[in-house]
Amino acid sequence: MSARAALLAAARERVLIFDGAFGTQIQERKLTEADYAGDLGLSADQKGNNDILALTRPDVIADITRAYLEAGSDVVSTNTFSANRISQADYKAEGLVREINVASGRIARALADEYEAKDGKPRFVAGAIGPTNKTLSLSPDVEDPGFREIDFDELVAVYKEQAEALVEGGVDFILIETVFDTLNAKAGIMAVKQLERALGREVPVMISMTLTDLSGRNLSGHTVEAFWYAVRHAKPVTIGLNCSFGAEQLRPHVKVLSQIADTLLLIYPNAGLPNELGAYDEAPETTAGLVKDWADHGQVNILGGCCGSSPAHIAAIAAAVAQSKPRAIPQPEPAMKLAGLEAFVAA
Repeated sequence: MSARAALLAAARERVLIFDGAFGTQIQERKLTEADYAGDLGLSADQKGNNDILALTRPDVIADITRAYLEAGSDVVSTNTFSANRISQADYKAEGLVREINVASGRIARALADEYEAKDGKPRFVAGAIGPTNKTLSLSPDVEDPGFREIDFDELVAVYKEQAEALVEGGVDFILIETVFDTLNAKAGIMAVKQLERALGREVPVMISMTLTDLSGRNLSGHTVEAFWYAVRHAKPVTIGLNCSFGAEQLRPHVKVLSQIADTLLLIYPNAGLPNELGAYDEAPETTAGLVKDWADHGQVNILGGCCGSSPAHIAAIAAAVAQSKPRAIPQPEPAMKLAGLEAFVAA
């Protein structure tokens, strides 16, 4: 059975559980620069380069992944949010992109297989690809609105390099996440499509949008509906929302997406809103109660956590929705559905 078919089958039985944040869990371990740098001999300071820990402290990444599996995660992600050539250039580690992604994929794959062998319940690995710190839709120079730091083909190549290494590492899906620019997401989709042609098989994608204001738009200005219509052609195995805000603020946007998306819905919000020090104070039980309401209303298929979430949050969510029925995937009437910044449906 393919990974897509297996995930769809599991999601018909119950609400599945995604994992939580890596960044805050790594921060709690108070690692030193030497932990990050290891013996790689890189010329730049590596502290804060969480992705490189797959090479220098794989035990830390394995420990966090294991904690999420213990908490009940059915799907775990790789710690590769910034493991691309653009982001790693900040640490002069762009030459290690392949090694980082392969190593991170293998860590998650080995642990997912270990837990599946224990109880026979399928576990899945999502290869996480972040948005990079570049945007294709907007100029970083207010004096030159036509200027772009990167073009579409270059970003496709960056994404393809990462996706190829993640697949080599054993991931089931490529997760294009925290999408603040819809055109960036399209570059990620193109990269995976090119990889599929090279491999001669499907590489299913999961796509997750992040909202930048309470009106429900991302940085490139697209509404939730417009974003879905812009990426639906990729036939993602999941569509959803992550990061952005806490579950309370995402409520209306989850409802909208659940009604129009004819695929699985994956939502993993932050643990509330950050306090004045940038920390997240929302208790696991609070987060779990908020997302349980979505599950009780049949609006979600997979739930997890983003910034500030921990294994305790994931365990609380798993317990809260254990008896909830999964969302039934809608079958919208055929229609021409187009997307500018707003959605347009030709009746």
